[in-house]
Amino acid sequence: MKTTTETAEVLNDLIQINNDRIEGYEKARQELKDEDADLKTLFLNMIGESQKYKMALATEVSALGEDIETGTTNSGKIYRAWMDVKALFTGHDRKTVLNNCEFGEDAAQNAYKMALEADDIPSNIRELISDQKAALRVSHDEIKRLRDAQA
Repeated sequence: MKTTTETAEVLNDLIQINNDRIEGYEKARQELKDEDADLKTLFLNMIGESQKYKMALATEVSALGEDIETGTTNSGKIYRAWMDVKALFTGHDRKTVLNNCEFGEDAAQNAYKMALEADDIPSNIRELISDQKAALRVSHDEIKRLRDAQA
């Protein structure tokens, strides 16, 4: 039973990370200028990505018979990697927004890495987390590429 609870805690931490990521990209979209329509679209796609991941994680938590986390981070082990990120999704110019988003993506990668290091995670859940981490890495690299392209 302890393993089930610990697995649910890891999954709920990742749900919270995705909730924070959604909130961060929504805030970033609001701060962008009209001429940054490409980023607004990209961020909307990333919001959709996190919503999809959150639902997959929530399905596993539910299957374990545990409660699904609905909020943003405020407790748990993994969230510490993400703690200061919400405050960093600020800034009004394109480069600042992209810098802050890359920092957030780095924190999400770290949280997923920590989740994969947890003991006794069932193989199907470990595979889900690994797949999401890989997909989030693609998003991270896209943000980094766009940031590096800024003068």
